[in-house]
Amino acid sequence: MENMTSVQKKQKLIGKYLNIGNAGFRSIRNSEYVDKSGLIDFMNRCLNTPQKLICVSRPRRFGKSFATKMLCAYYSRGCDSRDLFADLKIAEAASFEQNLNQYDVIYLDITLFLSTLKQSDMLVAQIEQEIIDDLAQSYPEIAVEHRLVDSLCKMNQITGRKLILIIDEWDAMFRECKGADEILDNYILLLRSLFKSSLTDQLFAGVYMTGILPIKKYGHESAVSDFYEYSMVEPRPLQEYIGFTTEEVKSLCQKYDKDYTIMQEWYDGYTVGGVHVYNPKSVMESILRDKYSSYWTKTETYEALRNYIDMNFDGLKDTVVDMLGGEKCEVDTGSFQNDMTSMKSRDDVLTLLIHLGYLAYDEDTRCVSIPNVEIREEFIRAIKNGNRIELMKAVLRSDSILQATWEKDGRKVAEIVNEIHNEDTASVFYNNEQALRSVIKMAYLSSMDYYSKMEEIPAGKGVADILFFPKAGSQKPALIVELKWNQSGQKALNQILDKKYTSVLKGYQGDILLVGINYNEKSKEHGCVIQEMK
Repeated sequence: MENMTSVQKKQKLIGKYLNIGNAGFRSIRNSEYVDKSGLIDFMNRCLNTPQKLICVSRPRRFGKSFATKMLCAYYSRGCDSRDLFADLKIAEAASFEQNLNQYDVIYLDITLFLSTLKQSDMLVAQIEQEIIDDLAQSYPEIAVEHRLVDSLCKMNQITGRKLILIIDEWDAMFRECKGADEILDNYILLLRSLFKSSLTDQLFAGVYMTGILPIKKYGHESAVSDFYEYSMVEPRPLQEYIGFTTEEVKSLCQKYDKDYTIMQEWYDGYTVGGVHVYNPKSVMESILRDKYSSYWTKTETYEALRNYIDMNFDGLKDTVVDMLGGEKCEVDTGSFQNDMTSMKSRDDVLTLLIHLGYLAYDEDTRCVSIPNVEIREEFIRAIKNGNRIELMKAVLRSDSILQATWEKDGRKVAEIVNEIHNEDTASVFYNNEQALRSVIKMAYLSSMDYYSKMEEIPAGKGVADILFFPKAGSQKPALIVELKWNQSGQKALNQILDKKYTSVLKGYQGDILLVGINYNEKSKEHGCVIQEMK
């Protein structure tokens, strides 16, 4: 043992949790890799400062584990990762050489513990013992300890070095052990011993945690309240590391000969800190399989989304309907308690769906929307299999009116419009021109699957009420819809022709349907006339 080679010493330093090496990141680099190494430079600037405790939350399959494997490969002693980073952005940073493979790194995946250890009251004690046993492989003096914080203190005394601690899915304990108070209390005590004491600065050069939800505002998770948080609602300055940016997706599309416009419709829509962000899982899988489809949503059943949509909070149903129709809706994210069980209002549900990746959030307008085709399909699936009958009816009825429009069945269109007007419009607003516009928007919810919708669009010699322009790849005809109050549907069609509204489609090669919809205030009857133009 006295003549142990440097290679053997390196091998001894690589453990199950301590200095796990760079195999994970090397595997990532062996496939198509979008360079997110700028995150390392950010963390380097935070090391040994008051900002060293970092918690980054983002939806599942948005690259959380990729980031942790990258950080392990860069910081961990016991391996040489220079070749993995030599061609990446971090190699150009001044801090690159200073921190490359210079730290003892402990990597913990909480979901691994939950899947391999029995969920009893001793779960947290078992986790601590698992980690201590691994540390003792490199530092035998630690074997006598029973508390993780004590073992880390002894390791610090032996090496004279601070650690970097990386925790993946740190909040999984709260998601998977709901109601298991003994387990959660012990987990809180563990976190508090690490991050809420005078030992924190002594032990850690930096801590990087990832999870799905931000840190809970009150109660249990105050044990980690000293962390600097970066979430889907408040991501700056890490927004470009949450998913793929527009430039990165365009580059991938060019490399693999993919249609960027279609990729954008399927997977764009998240605006995070002013940056357009794409779902990495879906983009890469669509390239791998050479097909646009719902990949991210297939990693979890629609029941989770359905259960939240089914919550009977005032205004939630109307908001979902508006978003299905392409609208953006205001939301107050401030009251959300950052857990999956304490929902008390429509805004709490919407905020949770932002963090889960089902809704996009615009921090400038404080509005939410359904981001793209992939997520919209999941909403439709959840609604059609949910318990909100009125939502299911709205979606099915919209499918019917769209089909009737394509078949130029004006009578059927008028019949459905009449149903919606009667059922969903308060009597005090019924005889109102704006009410008819709202009814039409609700009636054509399903148009979002095939069309981009534009309202009050300057065209020819006037302003067209609603234009439905076919999305890339759609074989459906363009629709120009004109609304008339106390006038005939034919007069609406004549206005489209007389004022040359079709000129807005200059260069468009497909068919066009002119749709005139009217309402008579005295007879309370709706009408619809549809004319096709080649």
